[in-house]
Amino acid sequence: MRINFYNNSNENIWKYQRLIKRIFKGINRSDSFNIIFVTEEEIKEINKEYRNIDKVTDVISFAAVDDINRFDYTSLGDVFICVKRAYSQAEEYGHSPAREFAFLAVHGYLHLCGFDHMTKEDEEIMFKIQDDILNEAGIKR
Repeated sequence: MRINFYNNSNENIWKYQRLIKRIFKGINRSDSFNIIFVTEEEIKEINKEYRNIDKVTDVISFAAVDDINRFDYTSLGDVFICVKRAYSQAEEYGHSPAREFAFLAVHGYLHLCGFDHMTKEDEEIMFKIQDDILNEAGIKR
């Protein structure tokens, strides 16, 4: 799995990029996706434009295709992570920023793969896979 990183924030996030690469090294896929680290202003603008929600959020994913099993593709899509929101949520939840960046990257990736949490059943499935990936990488709460 290849991840392309883009940093649109003024924050130094190289250590989180290394952590995220390590987490996804264990996922045996030949495709790729992009992670774009953004400011609160940028993610708010994206959220408003594409979801009609005028507020800051932590992560937004845009899949390249709707059904990953139907098309021949190499990129799964884009995951936008709000850097300041990741830091504030880490503090709020009482864990490290590294754990929060890892969680947001995995969460966004699973959305690219077609998982969602709109129903309780879907949430249980997605969150179990999310926890399995993070636990396998040694990322604990």
